[in-house]
Amino acid sequence: LTRQLLNLTPLDEEITERNKMVSLIRSISESNPMMGLRGCRLGITWPEINEMQVKAIFQAACQLKKEGIDVKPEIMIPLVGVVEELLEVKTQLQKVAEEILKENKSDLKYKFGTMIEVPRAALVAGEIAQHADFFSFGTNDLTQMTFGYSRDDAEGKFIPVYLSKGILKKNPFEVLDKDGVGKLLKMAVKDGKTTNPDLECGICGEHGGEPSSIEFFHEIGLDYVSCSPYRIPIARVAAAQAQLKFRMKKS
Repeated sequence: LTRQLLNLTPLDEEITERNKMVSLIRSISESNPMMGLRGCRLGITWPEINEMQVKAIFQAACQLKKEGIDVKPEIMIPLVGVVEELLEVKTQLQKVAEEILKENKSDLKYKFGTMIEVPRAALVAGEIAQHADFFSFGTNDLTQMTFGYSRDDAEGKFIPVYLSKGILKKNPFEVLDKDGVGKLLKMAVKDGKTTNPDLECGICGEHGGEPSSIEFFHEIGLDYVSCSPYRIPIARVAAAQAQLKFRMKKS
């Protein structure tokens, strides 16, 4: 009796493909993702990811303009630590933007800026401001990197202990640390606007909805705050109060 055994060739091919996928997943997994391949680093390593997003943004913007809706795209490049990162990504994406505008025969105005969320970026903000139209301070990440705390781990483990022992007066992820993180912000705003007087500066993070933090942002010259939708009423009132206090001090 002669019987042919199962031909494993198709199965072998499937196993090979799956092994390739597993190998790729392992190659991009990281020990410390928070400080790994993300932000501008991802776009520099894989330019097509950024290009795809910017292409979609400008195609949509051009279409809206044709419909009579005035739009001004602002592209924010995240996690910049050295000015060369900003230049690399900005040059790459400006080319894509101009190609889309040319295809659509559009004179759409747009801006390129960056998030200041790495302490080094705050320290060299004057240099970075030469090539940015705006700064958005990512205070969540800036707090993490300045303190060396992982927010996901710290808030559930040792921050409550620190607060109970008086090591920390406030949770720095809820109320801005004015002595440390705030000092970096103040320095970056001053240096950035000295280099580029037209530089628009704001913050993006949970601190954008916290009253005492908003008052500090007003004092150092930020132009706006961005926060979670449910915090908007608080942010509006706090911003108004900060302005009134400023006027009273001035008078």
